[in-house]
Amino acid sequence: MYFLLFVLHDPAFCEEVLAAWESTGVSGVTILYSTGLNRIQQRGLQEDMPLMPSFEDFFSSQEDGNRTLFTILKDEQLIDKIVEATEKVVGKLDSPNTGILIVLPIAKAYGLNRIG
Repeated sequence: MYFLLFVLHDPAFCEEVLAAWESTGVSGVTILYSTGLNRIQQRGLQEDMPLMPSFEDFFSSQEDGNRTLFTILKDEQLIDKIVEATEKVVGKLDSPNTGILIVLPIAKAYGLNRIG
């Protein structure tokens, strides 16, 4: 099994990436709103940002950030298909402002095969 994580730079591509993944056989994806240090540095600290910000404060403008998608893959053969499908949507991942995709092996996983 493998853990696939994709930080999508442009959230406008999220639905298209999800459809592309689904067409390769991915059955479930978790999506998180996220942002990176570079975006925070470019924006600077907002005047209304509290001294000790919460996560909610960072994500007050969700469209300004990234989307982090992750899924569990049982079949290693899906990895290349997913990378290819992703690049058809966002462009080559080696290009700037597309995203970062990583795949990690899973030693153990619990709760994946639930009934109901």
